[in-house]
Formats: sequence, structure tokens, C-alpha cells
Amino acid sequence: MAQIIEMREAIRLAIDEEMTRDPRVFVMGEEVAEYNGAYKVTKGMLEKWGPKRIVDTPIAELGFAGLGVGSAMTGLRPIIEFMSFNFSFVAADQIISNAAKMHYMSGNRFAVPIVFRGPNGAAAQVSSQHSHCVEAIYGHFPGLHIVVPSNPYDAKGLLKTAIRDDNPVLFLESELDYGVKGEVPDEEYLIPLGKAKIVEYGTDITLVTHGHMVHICASIVKSLAKEGIKVELIDLRSIRPLDISTILASIQKTGFCVLVEEGHLFGGICAEVGFQIQEKGFDFLDAPIGRVCQKETPMPYSKVLEKETLPGPERIIYEIRKTLNRL
Repeated sequence: MAQIIEMREAIRLAIDEEMTRDPRVFVMGEEVAEYNGAYKVTKGMLEKWGPKRIVDTPIAELGFAGLGVGSAMTGLRPIIEFMSFNFSFVAADQIISNAAKMHYMSGNRFAVPIVFRGPNGAAAQVSSQHSHCVEAIYGHFPGLHIVVPSNPYDAKGLLKTAIRDDNPVLFLESELDYGVKGEVPDEEYLIPLGKAKIVEYGTDITLVTHGHMVHICASIVKSLAKEGIKVELIDLRSIRPLDISTILASIQKTGFCVLVEEGHLFGGICAEVGFQIQEKGFDFLDAPIGRVCQKETPMPYSKVLEKETLPGPERIIYEIRKTLNRL
């Protein structure tokens, strides 16, 4: 059996099931308890699990992230919610210097089984200080796993895997996708980290993206199919570990590739994926790799300028046509 639920509900189910399975799992963050979470991911969980396992915190990201790292080192499995991953920068020292490095620095004596989760990237007019895509920033540091689900099914399966992982995992959710609905099985399932998903099969060009951009690209694939352009769409699902093998196998079939991400152009995920493609699969390419990213400016507040800054259908379709030399 399966049910059609929103992504926020799928995330809640994953957390609830893992808390039932393992008494070491708990949730901590701003407004996760009394307020049911800023995006209602933890709705009803305080009543079910009580304040020792659904823990409200002060507005002190550095403090409660550090508390989470310490509790993970002593055998618990915390889920730390950032109300926005923009606020994780306040806690960056705990994430980068402690969570990511403790296993190495302790000579294998300490594992840090912790999940940092919350909304990432642009929302609706939240301006420059609340619209960062953090995957390229944190993806730079060995020791961290980076996961970016795009739909309810993946969100549940990937989060359950992340909670059971003995490494620190950043689980990045798009605020714009919390209301996205999809089919989620009632029975338990896990999705391994580091395994990309082919969303649509095609033979003409490979389109690689992740997170909220999957929905934008899926609509483009359907539009171009009416013109006879068959696009193979790949959802990365996890940034680190990265499934470069699935990407290379697709490009070997199509010969062309366009990369799309919500984050910025310089030093972004497209830059890393693009380099790995040319390093390991240069001979598969019949044209240079195209990429479409957020423009190199802080996010404007204006709705019109925000739309202009982010990757949209027009820019992505243009890049696909240019790569295929069909302009």
C-alpha cells in the first residue's frame, strides 16, 4: 500500500519511524516542539515523544549544533533542525571543524552520527541573507555527506538512511518543495546515499540537476519532447557521495550534457560535476558541457528580479538548444 503525502509529511514519517526504531534518536532546534516546526515538519511530535526527544532551543545555532555534535560523540543520534540553512553559518565551526573532522582527529575513536536538516536555497522573496544554496560550501569539506531530496519518496528513504549513517549528514530541503505531493509506500524502505536517479529517459542530451531544480527541468523535458528532443533527466539526490557513474553512462549514450543548479556559477556543484565529466568521460562528449546557474549577484527581494536571477525554463531551454547546436 502507498499514500499520497507532502514532502514535509514524508520527512516527519522518516523521523518518527526512526525514533520508534531507535531510542537514541532525538530532534533539536528552534521551534521544533511547541510551534511544531517553522515548516510544520515536526507537527504533533512533542505530544507523542515529549520534551526530552523533541527539544526546543534558544536562537543559538552555534550552541545547539555543538550540543548535537557532543551528544553524537557519546552515542546518541541527534537530528538538528536549522530553521533555515542560512542560519547554519552561525554554527559553521561546529559543522566543519568538529562534526566533519572528529572521526579523523580522534583516530577512529569517535563517530559523529548526526543529521543537520532544514530548508536550503531560495524561497519566495526572502532576499539575499535567506536564499543561500549551501551544498557547494559544505561539500568542499571531507567528512560530511550532503543529501538533497526533490520529492516525498526520496525524502523519506534518504532521511532514514542518513539517520542510520555513522557520519555527519547535511540533509538539504527546498522550502518551495515542502508542499510537493508524491506517493510514499507504507512499508519501510531505504535509499542508499550516493545513488543518482534517472527521472526521465532520453537519447539526445543528458540534463543533470538536483533539489528544487528537478521540478523545473522535468517540465522542460516534457516541453522539448513535443519537438522531438529526447532529454535524459538525472536527479543527483546526493552531492557527496556523488554518483558520477550514472552521469557518465548517460552521456556515453547521448553525447551531450547540460548541468543545472540553483546555486551560483563560480565554484558551484556544476563546476565540480563538469570537471569530473571531462576528466573521466571527455571522449563521450560531442560538444562542450553547458551549465545554467543562479546569476552572480546576491538574491534580490523583488519578485521580478528574483525570477531573473534564478535558473528558469527559458535559460535552460536556451542552453540545451545551444549545446545541441539547434538555435
